[in-house]
Amino acid sequence: MVQPTVMIACAHGTNNVVGRARIKQLIGTIAVLRPELTVLEAYVDVQEPSLTDVLAGLANDAEAVVVPLLLTVGYHVQVDIADAVASRPGTSASAPLGPDPRLAKLLHERLGALPAGWGIVLAAAGSSRPEAAEQIELLAAFLSVYRSETVLAAYGANATPSIPEAVVSLRAAGSTGVAVASYLLAPGYFHGQLAHSGADFISEPLLPSMLVAELALEHFDAAVKAGAQSEHKDM
Repeated sequence: MVQPTVMIACAHGTNNVVGRARIKQLIGTIAVLRPELTVLEAYVDVQEPSLTDVLAGLANDAEAVVVPLLLTVGYHVQVDIADAVASRPGTSASAPLGPDPRLAKLLHERLGALPAGWGIVLAAAGSSRPEAAEQIELLAAFLSVYRSETVLAAYGANATPSIPEAVVSLRAAGSTGVAVASYLLAPGYFHGQLAHSGADFISEPLLPSMLVAELALEHFDAAVKAGAQSEHKDM
């Protein structure tokens, strides 16, 4: 009998108590939406259990898909998760959660109505990987579909412009106020730093959100389907 594929919902990890609760709530929502699916939590940093430990605890014949609860590609997806997946047969990984036009709509809803003349900084955690910045720029374009304000992508670390630099840039270009759209899943270090950006308004992170749980399941299903197609081709 073929065993059902296990989902390993893999987040970054945080020391923030509220952030931890939001991620656990997300994983719980995924499990509620798909009650027949075994959903295991794992982390690439800060928290336990680590992804490597979770993979090591699986039965030898278990098939597993690691779903990054991360918004873009970057080191954790391309190295930490990729290396862990490669170390165990029967394991694959899905794409991260973004970019996705539906996440842009969620950001739009988090921002709400802004005063005329304001600008928006799309604030991402940041990565040294150029493809990560490309994805954030794409998300900024998606957000611009919903907003009349100028949208400028910026980063908490490892890429430019920084979020405070983007705030200054928008003011210099004539924005009478600046809102920061927090493209982060939950409260944590990077969201906390937004308070020091010089912005006039900061939106809440994406969680809690049913959409994010649905996206995780979509990506899981796509990875399972891709794996089945690959096996079929090899036969």
